[in-house]
Amino acid sequence: MAKSSAAIVMDGTVLAEKILEATARRAIDFYSQTGRSPCLAAVLVGEDPASMTYVKMKRARCQVAGLDSRLIHLPAFSTTAQVVSAVRRLSDDSTVDGILLQHPVPSQIDERRAFEAIVPDKDVDGVTTSSFAAMSLGLPGFVSCTPAGILRLLDEYDVDPSGKRAVVIGRSPILGRPVGMLLLGRDATVTFCHSKSQDLSTIVRTGEIVVAAVGNPNLVRGSWLRPGAVVIDAGYYQGGVGDVNFEEALPVASFITPVPGGVGPMTIAVLLEQTVTAAEQRL
Repeated sequence: MAKSSAAIVMDGTVLAEKILEATARRAIDFYSQTGRSPCLAAVLVGEDPASMTYVKMKRARCQVAGLDSRLIHLPAFSTTAQVVSAVRRLSDDSTVDGILLQHPVPSQIDERRAFEAIVPDKDVDGVTTSSFAAMSLGLPGFVSCTPAGILRLLDEYDVDPSGKRAVVIGRSPILGRPVGMLLLGRDATVTFCHSKSQDLSTIVRTGEIVVAAVGNPNLVRGSWLRPGAVVIDAGYYQGGVGDVNFEEALPVASFITPVPGGVGPMTIAVLLEQTVTAAEQRL
């Protein structure tokens, strides 16, 4: 991969709009067949400002794309059992096609137990054990939305992971691990880095594709990158900052996602697309 004078900025906003336009057409077709719109139900626990903003954005996008949205807002002091009960009710509700449990939940809640209360055919955020296993094995099922959005961006810009060395910084079950498995499924050679990794900058420099999903603002410096690397920044913090120092990386990378406007819009687009798919599969 040759070094360019400045990276091409991968526009997630434009691609997300294309996906949402196609999703909206499918939602209209679904309504014409059933007399109802596909429905995404979100469970929000507590008053975390970022989570509340994300849920509000997702609900607004539902309205634009012709999906119904439902919000179950539970108090911050809710127990695991209460959250699980709310999710199970949605799993049993025939008028709900997709379920989103907004991450993160308050610390007293067993998030994994709450995720597992989502039935696989409504797991449009791709967070359950069943979905992860299916994705890892290349079987039918719903894919984690942010990782799926990242792969869609790579495809849009003709970046083929096959044979390339990919470095994933982060190992969370809803981002780092699944994006690594998706890249492996595309025949990349994948290295996972995490909080115990030694000499992180040296490992990152081996990556022809670098996915930063670590939750540490500006962690990845331009000097860490292999010239011509494709850099995917999955972080977001106040002030438009990601996990990668964008200004330093821009002259080194061949492609790079901005923050905001890169990975974020893709996450919501894939979520709504998979909700319509879930609705169609239940016809």
